[in-house]
Amino acid sequence: MNQPHTKVIDVVYVDESDLPVYCPGPNSPLWSMHPRVYIEIETSKKAHCPYCGAQYQLRTTPATGVNDASDDISAP
Repeated sequence: MNQPHTKVIDVVYVDESDLPVYCPGPNSPLWSMHPRVYIEIETSKKAHCPYCGAQYQLRTTPATGVNDASDDISAP
């Protein structure tokens, strides 16, 4: 019996420091190259490449509401 071909695509998680996101990325293998496209990820927090289908998701840092000690400028 033939199995249907399914392509497993990993999600590439990116941080805000990685913006703007483009595909193919700098570490992509040569065989997967296609014209560079910039991926609009800021509004929906996830998107995919129209050429290869790579999925990108923006990581969000949860707000803790606690000030970081390094931000404290008052004297002890």
